[in-house]
Amino acid sequence: MIRAEIYKSKNQFRGFRVTGHAGYAESGHDIVCAAVTSACMLAANIITDGFFISAKVSAENNVMLCIADDADERVEAVVGMLVQQLDMIRDEYPETIKISFSEV
Repeated sequence: MIRAEIYKSKNQFRGFRVTGHAGYAESGHDIVCAAVTSACMLAANIITDGFFISAKVSAENNVMLCIADDADERVEAVVGMLVQQLDMIRDEYPETIKISFSEV
């Protein structure tokens, strides 16, 4: 199962950490993993390269992390849309994604 932990600060989205494997198909052929990876990479790239917002970003060992250094309405919007996308994927492919929220 993919685990998406969405980080909030003062009730505003600040970033995310996504780990795991959907288990929908073999690694390398899993369309759920591909969709989640693509959505997360796009969100991180919009935050850092599109809006030039300083953030801690890493993608290694089956872990994708993106946390903005400061709260920002643009980060709130991008991470909010990522949550919406993950919800839509989860609705289409139940039991593949678990989304949780944590305060940072």
